[in-house]
Amino acid sequence: MINARVLGAVTAVAIFGLDQASKFAVVHGFGESEMGSPYLLPILDLSLHWNHGISFSLFPQDTSLGVWALLGFTLFAVALLGAWLWRARAALVGLGLGAIIGGALGNASDRFAYGAVVDFLDLHAFGRHFFVFNVADAAISCGVALLLIDGLFAAEAKTAQS
Repeated sequence: MINARVLGAVTAVAIFGLDQASKFAVVHGFGESEMGSPYLLPILDLSLHWNHGISFSLFPQDTSLGVWALLGFTLFAVALLGAWLWRARAALVGLGLGAIIGGALGNASDRFAYGAVVDFLDLHAFGRHFFVFNVADAAISCGVALLLIDGLFAAEAKTAQS
């Protein structure tokens, strides 16, 4: 049986490391002025953007007070998620929480270092650009999906056992 806490912690560290390595490569490998929009896939390009807000650039904060407020909010959320992880028993919950925690810490690290989050994956199709995101954002989304799947199917499994 896999320990959910250990799985979550390992996942958080792995996501954080992958996120920070990818951002370092984009920021220092391409440079802000040199980077155009290198093609990755028909629907995905590299495009460096500095996100001063939260998800989808909502609530942009350019003042140092705003940056610190967002950083504080993120760290508070990570603490709550960490407490949830500590109590987790299901591997899927540990995996999901680890992905969210690792992603949140990756974005918090950017906000601390740069005052903004490094986004670089530009999703587009049919001439429309949907959003620019990073590895941390993708991990957070996947983590939420895992928690939803666990919530839906774990409750169903308990009902079936009754």
